[in-house]
Amino acid sequence: MTGTEKGWLSRLLEWLLVRFYQLNGWKAVTYGPVPAKAVIIAAPHTSNWDFIYYIGLTRHLGIETRFMAKRQLFRWPLGRFMRDMGGVEVNREQGGNYVQSMIDEFARRDQFLLTIAPEGTRKSVGQWKTGFYHIALGAKVPLIVGMMDYAKKTGGLAMAFMPTGDYAADMARVEEFYRSTTPKHPEKAMKSILAASVQPFDKAA
Repeated sequence: MTGTEKGWLSRLLEWLLVRFYQLNGWKAVTYGPVPAKAVIIAAPHTSNWDFIYYIGLTRHLGIETRFMAKRQLFRWPLGRFMRDMGGVEVNREQGGNYVQSMIDEFARRDQFLLTIAPEGTRKSVGQWKTGFYHIALGAKVPLIVGMMDYAKKTGGLAMAFMPTGDYAADMARVEEFYRSTTPKHPEKAMKSILAASVQPFDKAA
């Protein structure tokens, strides 16, 4: 957290989530040191269980990650809990540019591990939203491949690399990794990341 102590309910929930994933046989792994700032790719995202296990996994690794959520979720009575869990407010009203907002957030913070699910939904999609890539590129921070392998019950953080600006080449590396990862519902996962087209910076979603 940034300067505030978490509430007792949040601490209890984190402990319960870590115990839950341990009792279900999950193992947390990370490849190499974790940078202070990075965008973590959370994919494939096919189930609500992804978030529950991911909180347990990252907390077990001693990593405090963040995620974006709409401003309305930070009102009472959920506001404190959302911030404790790592939520960062995103204001999409009045045409706000969330990509630039997150780039600015990286500039303000000394430590910021932002988790983004490029699919944007648990349903099967035709292409990834590319905002995560523009954020990493604009903030000059690495991308980290997050994984949740339900076949092996292994999750955590895999390879990290700096985005080059060549989306197709960078995502080819990511796609190659995810081919060996089994999501909760494989039928909902994208067949190819490279089906995604790169949107202009100011319209990335």
